[in-house]
Amino acid sequence: MRVLWICNIMLPVVAEHLKLEASNKEGWLTGLSNTILQHQKENGIELGVCFPVSEDLAEFEQILQVPDIDAKIYAFGFYEDVRRAEVYDKRTEKRLEAIMRKFSPDLIHCFGTEYSHTLAAVKAFGNKKRTLIGIQGLCSIYARHFRADLPDDVWRRITFRDRVKQDDLRRQYEKYVQRGLYEVEAVQGAGHITGRTGWDRKYTKAWNSDAEYHFMNETLRSNFYEGCWQDEGCKKYSVFLSQGDYPIKGLHYMLRAMPDILKEYPEAEIYVAGNSIIKSAAEKGIKGLKGKLKLESYGRYILQLMKETGTLQKVHFLGRLNAEQMKRQYLDSHVFVCPSSIENSPNSVGEAMLLGLPVVCADVGGVADIFTDSVDGLLYPAGNVKRLAGAVNRMFAGGAQVRAYREAARAHARRTHDAQTNYERLVEIYTEIMSS
Repeated sequence: MRVLWICNIMLPVVAEHLKLEASNKEGWLTGLSNTILQHQKENGIELGVCFPVSEDLAEFEQILQVPDIDAKIYAFGFYEDVRRAEVYDKRTEKRLEAIMRKFSPDLIHCFGTEYSHTLAAVKAFGNKKRTLIGIQGLCSIYARHFRADLPDDVWRRITFRDRVKQDDLRRQYEKYVQRGLYEVEAVQGAGHITGRTGWDRKYTKAWNSDAEYHFMNETLRSNFYEGCWQDEGCKKYSVFLSQGDYPIKGLHYMLRAMPDILKEYPEAEIYVAGNSIIKSAAEKGIKGLKGKLKLESYGRYILQLMKETGTLQKVHFLGRLNAEQMKRQYLDSHVFVCPSSIENSPNSVGEAMLLGLPVVCADVGGVADIFTDSVDGLLYPAGNVKRLAGAVNRMFAGGAQVRAYREAARAHARRTHDAQTNYERLVEIYTEIMSS
């Protein structure tokens, strides 16, 4: 069985071969691909992977030997400007057609619908019954929640940076809408869908009632399956957010909750990983004009909230972290918070649960399918900053109840994200598709 993966990133094994920096995103693909290759003799899968690259690598293709595994992987690059995911490039479709002629897959598996290359792959392959799309997020639904309760003046504002880059908040929203149109068309062109929540099943069934839905949980990055959070080893009263660079991720909700948290825990601080929209600009913006000119509207709002809530010295932007750095930050933190306005089932919550870190999460999208309120931790109504503050304060207080949450969360996450179970389920899905 020849299976071609269409991925959003270049796998680390390929990046290492090309002496390029590997992406920190979607690290679970490495573990899943390695497991498939390790068991190649039993599963009979010949694996090809293709991924977006810069123009100079647009024709890249090579058979690579995977280190420490007696197996090979077929790697192909295709050009796509991932910074303009709202643009459909016909060249991508033609390149994918060429890749498929060369590799001749029995089925294709597209990981995610966020980029237009998924639609290009569906069109290029042209075999609905052998096309499988794995749902991650859903841009068309995320667009509905993109504003995330931002005030009117913030939503309408266009900063100098926004004007130069033609990238203000309303344009960012419009890009999500356009990406959503490609997404729906891609789902309509697939015969098979993998998902993991009632939320993603609901929408994909509405778009394509004929597609067969296959339930499959996600396997997380391998390093998160070892180690355990310890109360005495963390930085007391520290809150960790895995992202905060655009409204959906809800950093503004966390900042608005801080006054109520600081009343009970004046030592409280926030640590934010991921792309930092204001790290350098905020520092300069506090001091002068140059930094202010670099701020986009959302970044300016975050800086405004930091000033209003007295947290200028309490919010720490960490920038991009690799898997080990992320793990270290989870273990160093007192509480993990996911304050998003929308999610499917965020891997960051799963990682925190696996490590046994106290978790507070907005009750949005498919979150409740992987995280049980008042069993694994605390859910709160999305956007309710009073309830968010109260949940964080309860976690800070600790005690037997929080210990029970942590133990339940670890056990739940180990079932949900069991690598062997999820690998076996994937092979089962491939077999079902081939036999049908």
